[in-house]
Amino acid sequence: MSGRGAPTARRNRAVESFKNAADCIGTLEKSAGLFAVTRGQFSMIDAILACLDQTGPAKISLWTWTIAEYEIECVNRLRDDGRITGGLLVIDHGALQKNRPVLEEWQRVNGPESVRYVVNHAKIATIENVGWRLLLRGSMNLNFNPRFEQFDITEGGEDFELIRKVESELPLLSNHPTGKDVYAASRVSEAFEKDKMAAFEKCKVWKK
Repeated sequence: MSGRGAPTARRNRAVESFKNAADCIGTLEKSAGLFAVTRGQFSMIDAILACLDQTGPAKISLWTWTIAEYEIECVNRLRDDGRITGGLLVIDHGALQKNRPVLEEWQRVNGPESVRYVVNHAKIATIENVGWRLLLRGSMNLNFNPRFEQFDITEGGEDFELIRKVESELPLLSNHPTGKDVYAASRVSEAFEKDKMAAFEKCKVWKK
């Protein structure tokens, strides 16, 4: 069963992993779920690569707080060997202050409409092709971090559909967005009283 399978039909696993991403994930199954606790020995990028080894070529989306040159180089290599057929990056707008060249390189590879600027601290990835609809999420960033991390994968289901819905509703902003535009795109104000949001209308300035 795939896609919109009932949650009660899922085959769920929980593991404590001290090894690499491929060992932690094991064999992917349709309509299955995995919860893992790691010591930060692999990153979200490593998990994506391990999944792509099983799914074959697929389009991906990445939600992250910031991104560095290594992650872009990794995605570019995957694109060059045909494993990534398309990419969407949902990233905190603060990354523009120190990662603009990296973001522009992502757009060069994946297209000018492949970045959505928001206020973001979520760490999410999706992998989708004709056979798989994987949703990955966890505490880890795109780079590895040697400390406790948690990690989840599900295939199909309402959680995957929710992320696709949110992604489809995010407006395309320029590479020079105002703080007001970013907060409007993120719809943060709908979850807070107006007076609480006034202090956050300007773009965050990164400290060097």
